[in-house]
Amino acid sequence: MKQTTEKIIELNNITKTYASGITAVSDFNLYVQKGEFVTLLGPSGCGKTTTLRMIAGFELPTEGEILLNGKNISTLPPYERPVNTVFQRYALFPHMNIFENIAFGLRQKKMASGIISKKVKHVLDLVDLEGFEGRSVNTLSGGQQQRVAIARALVNEPEILLLDEPLGALDLKMRKEMQLELKEMHERLGITFIYVTHDQEEALTMSDIIVVMNEGKIQQIGRPEDIYNEPKNVFVADFIGDSNLFNGIMTDHLKVRFCGGTFDCVDDIEKGTHITAVVRPEDVIITNPDEGTIWGRVDSVIFKGIHYEITVICGKNEVVIQSVNAPKVGEFVGLQVDPDNIHIMATGDSTNYFMADIRPDFRLEFNGKHLDTSVTAIISGSSRREDGMLVNSLGDAIDPARTKIMIGIHPKDITMTDQIEEGLIDGYISNLVYKGDHYSYVIHTEIGQDFVVDDEYLWNMNDHVGLIMPVEKMTFKLK
Repeated sequence: MKQTTEKIIELNNITKTYASGITAVSDFNLYVQKGEFVTLLGPSGCGKTTTLRMIAGFELPTEGEILLNGKNISTLPPYERPVNTVFQRYALFPHMNIFENIAFGLRQKKMASGIISKKVKHVLDLVDLEGFEGRSVNTLSGGQQQRVAIARALVNEPEILLLDEPLGALDLKMRKEMQLELKEMHERLGITFIYVTHDQEEALTMSDIIVVMNEGKIQQIGRPEDIYNEPKNVFVADFIGDSNLFNGIMTDHLKVRFCGGTFDCVDDIEKGTHITAVVRPEDVIITNPDEGTIWGRVDSVIFKGIHYEITVICGKNEVVIQSVNAPKVGEFVGLQVDPDNIHIMATGDSTNYFMADIRPDFRLEFNGKHLDTSVTAIISGSSRREDGMLVNSLGDAIDPARTKIMIGIHPKDITMTDQIEEGLIDGYISNLVYKGDHYSYVIHTEIGQDFVVDDEYLWNMNDHVGLIMPVEKMTFKLK
């Protein structure tokens, strides 16, 4: 099906706020071209179904307008819109046979019996259910029932078919088969599909365009290849497929440092910029330890059918790898990543982040040193029970062995000292940039964690320094 460049549906500055004050969709802008297969993708509660219901007319926008072929339909009732919806629960009538289920909408329009019969047989052929007219709904498999629901929507000849997680009730094998069937059906029919799902694989498999949503807002719009290979922010990178996300810094032109190693990259970002590096598991290459840009110890190897999922611990970083070859647990390996497979995103946040452990006495520990604070002091609502167990604000137990604390501290709040033992951690200056009124230093530590420090004084490259980090300047988040 060759798509046109003609817009069929436009959503302009759409906002939906309920009486409770909850905003489900905020400042949503999207246009869909005739014949496209567009998927709204996101986690539960992100606003995708609310958006679909506004297109269908089941919900009215609080602000903004919805245009169909250039006409404002924002306040039109559903039955006046050339749109039909297929839901996850197919809502077929169990007391009617297949023919009558599909013909129901046409009978409501009081069409002649001959026309109804012709239309029903045509859509049954489209969904590969010809000859099923007299069958009971209860005799059909889940996939067949789903096709009947689609046929019932198609028989009304809508300009747009809306599909709200229609494969959610099917088992995995049937869902994968129906993904391909729906894509083929879309190409045969030539009408516009707008599809809602939280399943990333489903979206990548079927869509011409994917709209990634989170908390009622659009995060990125693009072709499946672009969404996967060029995520615009950390949420998209983390939500679409599997990703390794590493905090890092640009150390030179087309040079980036993360996980304790300096890698070549293709994103031209200013030297000294804090970044998030995105590396897909399938793009990590396992080598001999001395051949890798970084190296680490294999922590786990899990067989996934078509590949092994391998976890390697590099200092304080965990790297997930997908490979057809499996090293042994406990083995030391090197890791490489080709420059084209490192996607760099400037974070806009210069904060240093690192993970601290919770000791059995519920105090914090980093790099073998104790921090002068406790979990109850930094986690709002947490407390110690009479039996000594730590609980959160909901009364749920916090297991120190399985819980970590994410600590953040700004570069200006870290002090460098040549009295190494005074620092929470120590390392060597691997990079420095003059920023006009101060120097920005990158300190490489033995645990593979790089810290950025702002200091008005000039230190030398490769100086060994301790990093003093006041607890009162830190931020804390339970992980």
